Amino acid sequence: MTTTYWTHVDGPLGPLLLTAAPTGELTSLTVPGQKKATVVRDDWTHDPGPFREAERQLAAYFAGDLKDFRLPTRAVGTPFREKVWAALDDVPYGGTVTYGEIAARIGAPRAAVRAVGGAIGANPLLIVRPCHRVIGADGSLTGYAGGLERKVRLLTHEGALPRAQNP
Repeated sequence: MTTTYWTHVDGPLGPLLLTAAPTGELTSLTVPGQKKATVVRDDWTHDPGPFREAERQLAAYFAGDLKDFRLPTRAVGTPFREKVWAALDDVPYGGTVTYGEIAARIGAPRAAVRAVGGAIGANPLLIVRPCHRVIGADGSLTGYAGGLERKVRLLTHEGALPRAQNP
């Protein structure tokens, strides 16, 4: 049995739940109310120690001082999901990409767009692995496991969407 470490980190999107493997790799980052969110189990160990660097980088990201996370991560999925998640890592800060473009990047046929969407929806590392940067082919802000309001906030924070004008 391997130990899973967990902690909460406060942020502008609410308290973020982070989990890590015994070797320190970040295994999940979820937001309150997220679809299929990680749930803390009784046999997990609450310890903020393994998350100090993740907390520092998240604070820098939300302060506008960090554009690329450099954290050891370990997300386990099917080979297809792992290819999709790797493609997400290449979407630059402030940029967006469509589901079809992700499919093309991994060499999947256009018909695989729905499967790509499913893999993106299963991303266990919100914010760190930028699934919020994926939009519909028509430019619409389609689903986000953390909620569309948070997707808008993240894309606005990164400059991919214009900030709301004050009246």
